[in-house]
Amino acid sequence: MSQIASEPNPDLLVGADNKARWNQPDHRRHGFHNLYRLARYATSYRAGRVMSLHKRADLRIADMESVRRLTSLPWFSAMAVVRGNDVLYERYAPDFGPDRPHSIQSISKTMLNLILGRLLDDGKIELGRKVADYLPWIGSGYAGSTLQQVMNMDVANDYSEDYSDSHSTVFAHEEAMALRLPATAGREHTMRSFLPTITSRDTTNRTGHADYKSANTDVLAMVVEAASGRPMRTYLADIADAAGIEGCLHMTTDREGFPTADGGVCVTARDLARYGSIFVRRGKGIDGQPIGSASLIERSLKGGVPMPTPRDWLRYSNQTNTDGRWLGHGGYGGQYMIADLTSGVVGVFFSVLEDKDAYDASYYVPIIKMLSDIGRLEFKA
Repeated sequence: MSQIASEPNPDLLVGADNKARWNQPDHRRHGFHNLYRLARYATSYRAGRVMSLHKRADLRIADMESVRRLTSLPWFSAMAVVRGNDVLYERYAPDFGPDRPHSIQSISKTMLNLILGRLLDDGKIELGRKVADYLPWIGSGYAGSTLQQVMNMDVANDYSEDYSDSHSTVFAHEEAMALRLPATAGREHTMRSFLPTITSRDTTNRTGHADYKSANTDVLAMVVEAASGRPMRTYLADIADAAGIEGCLHMTTDREGFPTADGGVCVTARDLARYGSIFVRRGKGIDGQPIGSASLIERSLKGGVPMPTPRDWLRYSNQTNTDGRWLGHGGYGGQYMIADLTSGVVGVFFSVLEDKDAYDASYYVPIIKMLSDIGRLEFKA
């Protein structure tokens, strides 16, 4: 029988600048708006009950100069501000909408704060233990580090995440994330095969600030399965229920179905705000049951490692960013979420940078300050 003619999947084929087509500047906006269906492998989760949201516009937000400016940028996709069951502000780009999932990239990492917090409260993990105690097969890049160091991005190894260098390790990691075709046909990396390849002669972080590595989160996700005996996907189902999301929580996976915990989630702006509300409730779901740890959330506000400039007023703490009042995180390409634990406000901003690198550390600063300022407004009880 003759071989049927075929060609590489164009969305996932690695081309210019060592990037898959979906992540090249001319295709990136479409890629981020559709990554949940462009990724090679993915799963999705829906909640049994939906957290009700009602429009109650707070015109002070719409009148803020920073809001007007940032939502008028050509890269803007969506913004939503929620407090309790009230939608205080919502806006979408003409090519996007309230029912459209968006890649949230590294905001996904915050889920490990909830999951590991629950395991910590249940006595199934100890943050002072070494990674090798849970994953004896892991490589030298993580074996000697404590879970706390990995949680705080406080590990030194040869994994690089410099987005201005298209040959950084993070792009090779994309093969296991199902975001590009394998470098060698028939030899596709999975998370379990990729993570042990990360090495280090000394994992001590001497930079004086957080040393950001997305692989840290996937290592933690592997620890979750080893320590609990439950698949990571079951925790994602729990989180979808706890958040009461209305649409689907889409998650990219590797070929074996292991979730891309470091950045694979795609959700709507409203559903990300619903998710962020779990932190406002100190780790409780819509049913009042704990999905995270109130104790770890409080410790996350107070602890952590200083972040590098230009975000040096923040700390990286237990898979979140914090200024001591809110917990949040950013995402590659232009996303940010803040959950203000004092006011109860959750702010979400989606955008897609269409430059060469899809990353500019200074771009996030005004977004963070805008969302932080919204959280500090005075609200009636």
